[in-house]
Amino acid sequence: MTTSAPPASFGPLAGLKVVELGQLIAGPFAAKTLADFGAEVIKIEPPASDGKPGGDPLRQWRLLHQGTSVWWQVQSRNKQSVALDLKDPAARDIVRRLIAEADVVVENFKPGVMEAWGLSHEELSKTNPGLIMCRISGYGQTGPYRELPGFAAVAEAMGGLRHLTAEPGRVPVRCGVSLGDTLAALHGVIGILLALQHRHATVSPQAPKGVGQVVDVALYESVFNCMESLLPEYSAFGAVRAPAGSALPGIAPSNTYACTDGWVLVAGNGDSIYQRLMHAIDRDDLGLDPGLATNAGRVARVHEIDAAIGAWAQSRSVAEALATLQAAQVPVGRVYTAKDIAEDPHYRARGMIERITTADGLSLDVPGVVPKLSATPGRIDRLAPTLGQDTDAVLQAHGLTPPAAR
Repeated sequence: MTTSAPPASFGPLAGLKVVELGQLIAGPFAAKTLADFGAEVIKIEPPASDGKPGGDPLRQWRLLHQGTSVWWQVQSRNKQSVALDLKDPAARDIVRRLIAEADVVVENFKPGVMEAWGLSHEELSKTNPGLIMCRISGYGQTGPYRELPGFAAVAEAMGGLRHLTAEPGRVPVRCGVSLGDTLAALHGVIGILLALQHRHATVSPQAPKGVGQVVDVALYESVFNCMESLLPEYSAFGAVRAPAGSALPGIAPSNTYACTDGWVLVAGNGDSIYQRLMHAIDRDDLGLDPGLATNAGRVARVHEIDAAIGAWAQSRSVAEALATLQAAQVPVGRVYTAKDIAEDPHYRARGMIERITTADGLSLDVPGVVPKLSATPGRIDRLAPTLGQDTDAVLQAHGLTPPAAR
């Protein structure tokens, strides 16, 4: 299933040619998602030089096996690696010629870098008018903050997420992964697919490939887009939503409760679900209370309800709590660790855990491909490449030679 051979043609994006100029998380995650569904992704990476390992810095992030991050095996699967130094004009010329035959460019440099290299959409579209360029940055390509350095952590703060991710009165915390990057990447993929649909609709004798455009994705805007009622509640009522720990303010009961050996999350916030929940924990006095029959009444007495559920949970194991509430058709789940995920049969049944063997012989479980398409599913077709693994093959296929050999 997973090889390092040239990419095969498969999936709904078969034939789509993508040049990835980004690094680390947001841009590469967007390109990875396209590659999982058959797009041919050529990843441009800096070569090793002056004792530095070169390549995308993600190759060296977090836990390593024989010098390479296991995260890399997920982020760069189904891609080809071409090692070129974009500070070299000759290398930029090669990239320009690769892009001339591409459908999509994904980049996540600071605004202005591509223009300084002569690789702006305006310049590139002169030879490739159908080109779609997805540009991911901290604050977007316009506006007073466009030139500020922007990482996902800052975007999560500016987008409103970090303020809510805390216990009341305590320091805001992060969710443990680079959520802002991932949200931006997915917005980038959405934008690319929308732009492809527009390009298809604008095919004409004057524009045989259709009309391309720029997809401008800002990390903070991608976070803000997921903030639900945050702004309209402030606009209408002057209400500044406050952090609430593991609870869901305004919707009750929905919270995380301590058991004897772990935590369970209980979402009993539907009217009939709430009654079943209270019956299951032997609190029909609360379940049949007319004042708690609707969400508004439950929100007013949420502390009383949470206390009842918490008292019930604290004398039971996670497995016991799950069994009781699942039997009552109450939405409930354990708070999973990586170990729980790896051992869960549902993950396996859905193809969400796949086993690969890396080029250096490591057997590795990696996340499967989402979303699930019935007719044209994605797949892991190719292992993440070593640095520059495909440089010669890709350049030869395009009639090009590496800068040093020119």
